[in-house]
Amino acid sequence: MPSTAPAPALAPVPVQGEATVPLASFIRPFQRHYFSGTPERPNYRARSYDFAGTPAVMPLVRAFLDTCAATESGDYRYLFTLLGSELANNAIRHSLSGHPGGSYTLRVHRTRDGLHLTCRDRGGLRTRNARLVPDPEGLDPDTESGRGLAMIDALATDWGDNGNAEYRSVWLYLAHDLDRSRWNTTTGL
Repeated sequence: MPSTAPAPALAPVPVQGEATVPLASFIRPFQRHYFSGTPERPNYRARSYDFAGTPAVMPLVRAFLDTCAATESGDYRYLFTLLGSELANNAIRHSLSGHPGGSYTLRVHRTRDGLHLTCRDRGGLRTRNARLVPDPEGLDPDTESGRGLAMIDALATDWGDNGNAEYRSVWLYLAHDLDRSRWNTTTGL
């Protein structure tokens, strides 16, 4: 005869508290000027920073990129920050860098004519080496995904990647004059 005893009650799940940590606590003291937004050290040749693979630190990523371009025009700063943020978002979304404990590195090299940015992530979600190819429909406003690389392809002076599935490096170059970019001719992006 089946038991008619009531099922044991499940223990309530305790509410997890939230902790707010200032983003500045992620910055090493000797690199605070990387995030100031001012051209206090405009003659740097290279800057590099390791970011946690979480969207929560994207304000730091944008501050880093904006500061690297602080000596340039407002349009240049905006575009460099936008394209660099796309590389960072792709590292978080499409590699092991976005998994718990993951990270990626942004490196900016300053040249006389522009800025060269490299994003190195942990790869690992693809099994074979292959070069990245932007989605040909990526700039279509009705597209739900694939916009990032298409935007980089359209607006950066030049870009590429190492094709390595295990540790991917994606780079872009943005000339100071923006002459070879579609930025000055594009509307509605």
